[in-house]
Amino acid sequence: MPDWTYHPLRGLAAAAVGRRRSQRTALRLLASIGSRPAGARLIARGFGHRHPPKRLAGQIAGVPVTVRLGISVPPSLAYDAVRAMHPLGAGVVEVAPVSAADAETVREAAAGRSIPVVARVCDPEAEAALRSHVDGFTSGGDPDVVHVTDPSVTAAAAALEEPGTVVLARPGVLVEAGPGWFARVTEAATPTAPAPRLRDVGRDPRRWPAWWWALLVGLGMTGAGLGAAAITLGPVLLWYDRDYLGMTLHDLHAANHHLVHFLQHDRITMAGTMVAIGALYTGLAVGGIRRGWPWAREVYLLSGMIGFPTLFYFLATGFVEPLHTATTIVLFPMFVAAVRRTAHAPRWRLAPEGPEPERRRALVGQLLLIVTGAGLFVGGAVISVVGLTGVFVPTDLVFLGTSTQRLEAVNPWLVPFVAHDRAGFGGALMAAAVAIVLLSAWGWRRGEAWVFWTLAAAAAAGFLPAVVVHGAIHYMDFMHLAPVYFGIAMTGTGLLLARPYLCARAPAGPKED
Repeated sequence: MPDWTYHPLRGLAAAAVGRRRSQRTALRLLASIGSRPAGARLIARGFGHRHPPKRLAGQIAGVPVTVRLGISVPPSLAYDAVRAMHPLGAGVVEVAPVSAADAETVREAAAGRSIPVVARVCDPEAEAALRSHVDGFTSGGDPDVVHVTDPSVTAAAAALEEPGTVVLARPGVLVEAGPGWFARVTEAATPTAPAPRLRDVGRDPRRWPAWWWALLVGLGMTGAGLGAAAITLGPVLLWYDRDYLGMTLHDLHAANHHLVHFLQHDRITMAGTMVAIGALYTGLAVGGIRRGWPWAREVYLLSGMIGFPTLFYFLATGFVEPLHTATTIVLFPMFVAAVRRTAHAPRWRLAPEGPEPERRRALVGQLLLIVTGAGLFVGGAVISVVGLTGVFVPTDLVFLGTSTQRLEAVNPWLVPFVAHDRAGFGGALMAAAVAIVLLSAWGWRRGEAWVFWTLAAAAAAGFLPAVVVHGAIHYMDFMHLAPVYFGIAMTGTGLLLARPYLCARAPAGPKED
């Protein structure tokens, strides 16, 4: 489990099944998933772990390791540790101390391993029994092997500054700090360079960096959302809307005096979601991709892979909106340029460790934001399905005071017209939700104030217009708006809990390579 479930929920787990049993259950669950190649990739990618820099590679007891960071466990924990630690970011597992009586346990643990396993043996019999089953043997007096019992990330990263030093954590370190400790130490020990500035971009589009294209897409989405809001609050219908419907705004009002307000409520909510996506993409571009965070590109890519294909909802609704199509045609090439694979040098800077209670509160906030994002994704999927099938939910028809059949009788194109707005909103909500979930899961670090402000701006753009427009048209059914109220409460609480952590002051300058 990641830190954002481990710390907030471990008290409940300990109360339910006991502290030691809950810890072993968590380790065995990670081991069970991590023992399978697909499961190991799921843990590594799902936790946001990436390849460590080459400078952290080295060796222990003559055994090459990709990162000079690992764990030292007793034989009783070896089997689960060997299978669970590699996806978490460890580079080696030391089993110690090992006697001849433990040899069979260690042999079973090392079988089928995907991480180097070394042993510190107590007697020659144990070494002879394990020689062909482990990768090497360590000794208690090796000055290049540092065993740590303090969960301090700063201390472990400082020890890794020595090129030949291997840092091995005791099990208590992960119990106290959480499974994300390896990734946090690796990031803290990674050399970084200054982030590029605006004047470094240049005027030649062929040389523009990925983060600049990503920023343009974010600004474009924000502009498109504001434009959609202006149209909705102004003429409501453009020429192509009137041509498709064969009706004017006056005709719509005459057909149903709530219908124009209903269209405005759908479109304002959609516009707010577009602005929220723009805020998320802008933050990811400037705070993430520009500074070399590899996960930022993936958040951007996965969100866009959900959002851009929603253009093809017209295949189900039958209504092709020219402005929607034009916006997609303009922004999609920029999106492709933003997510192209290029080498990203680390250009971030991390704030020093702060009080542990501050981090624990921020982890609760992180969990709340992830749950909120997941709920938004489910909501967006439901809205898309409704928009592509039944179009209206029961509370919509109560507000309109009519039925789908009556609307179809007034104009057979009216329901597909509404369906286009409804389904498009669902698709945009899913795209925003993916960005919220992954940014919250992968971007939660002390001093990353851009994460806080990006999520706050997206929340304001997404939630506030929805509440205001429902109040303005007097569509205030509590059950209809309950998910919005719940999302506001969850997001607000999560951001308040995380603000001291995310907005902690970073150091004056990054560590130079």
